[in-house]
Amino acid sequence: MTESLEDHRRRILDDVRDYARKALERADFVPGETVVPVSGKVLDTEDFAALVDSSLDGWLTGGRFTQDFQRALARYVGARGSVFVNSGSSANLVALSALTSPKLGNRRLVEGDEVVTVAMGFPTTINPILQNRLRPVLVDAELGTYDAVPDMLEEAIGPRTRAIMMAHTLGNPFDLDLVRRLCQEHKLWLVEDSCDALGSTYDGKRTGSFGDTATVSFYPAHHITTGEGGAVFFKSPLVKKQLESFRDWGRDCYCETGKDNTCLKRFEWQLGDLPEGYDHKYIYSHIGYNLKATDMQAALGLSQLNKLDGFVEARKKNFAHLYSRLDGTSGLILPRATPKSDPSWFGFPITLDPESPVDRETLLRHLDTRKIGTRLMFAGNVTRQPAYRNVDFRIVGDLTNSDIIMRRTFWVGVHPGLTTPMVDYIADNILDFVSAS
Repeated sequence: MTESLEDHRRRILDDVRDYARKALERADFVPGETVVPVSGKVLDTEDFAALVDSSLDGWLTGGRFTQDFQRALARYVGARGSVFVNSGSSANLVALSALTSPKLGNRRLVEGDEVVTVAMGFPTTINPILQNRLRPVLVDAELGTYDAVPDMLEEAIGPRTRAIMMAHTLGNPFDLDLVRRLCQEHKLWLVEDSCDALGSTYDGKRTGSFGDTATVSFYPAHHITTGEGGAVFFKSPLVKKQLESFRDWGRDCYCETGKDNTCLKRFEWQLGDLPEGYDHKYIYSHIGYNLKATDMQAALGLSQLNKLDGFVEARKKNFAHLYSRLDGTSGLILPRATPKSDPSWFGFPITLDPESPVDRETLLRHLDTRKIGTRLMFAGNVTRQPAYRNVDFRIVGDLTNSDIIMRRTFWVGVHPGLTTPMVDYIADNILDFVSAS
């Protein structure tokens, strides 16, 4: 009897699961020999099967898995909907660029408008502000929370301020009560960079559900992975159309990939100075890009999303254990959650007290020789970075803490791939080095 395509497909996927089961077997942890990474993906047999299952469709670009992933992701976060893109950085670019659309009327952001953000952040939170010819307004960060100093946020609002775009640093939500109040009082857009914070909550609601637009990243270091990938959440259907336009070459047409004539008047439009009847699929209302992701990435995302709650709990468990080991150590400023928040920690940040004799670079070199991964706190004080020397920032107050973070802060991993012996090994090596300094 000839095997049906469906049966053949099931057999292929069973073989894939069997292969993955063997390939994913982990060797025992050997202190000093096994690498303890600062971040990393956690895959299982269903993730491998999802990738192959989607590839067997032969569709490859956005399709059925993309639609399902966008809906499931929005449900998880509590947002109205989501738009899947090819990276978290692209998500930030699309999330802010959409708010410059003329289709938003007098609420659109225009050249010279100000956007408040944090000086101590990842460059791709600031870059979309510059790329849209807006002016970044920089505020300092708190030591311990690494989010914006609340008093400085209040002071930062000026007559040209039209938006706030900030990240929940390492998964620690910023003061959303204050930020939302400022946005309401001054009619500001809120772009919520939640790339490091999938699964974090503030006052019982998940991050990504608060902003007019919000973003998340699926790079392998993040809470779930699609390989490369990201998403933008939205509240307004009008904003959604602009998000999709900037993601899809800037086109005015809103047909899904592979669909034509959703509007039922494909050859009846007249926009700009184009001739009447110009094909709507080739009318461009924005200076856009192709920032779409593939259906294989979406299939992996769907599979990963099923495990996200477990990943979040593992991060919290590793964070709590590492905190308990380091708590009370002289010279270490340990992280603290912001009030009303329950972070899904992306990492464990540590600041060496400026009065401590411990040299950060020497400590990081020591941890590196012990095969323990570390990272700095992103760009540190971004105004010190070579790419931003001539940028027209408006700086609120001083950036004292950002400079301290630039020189004295680092972070280690708490991701789900770490076991308790690995976390203990991180703590042991930090404590031994600090006590000997």
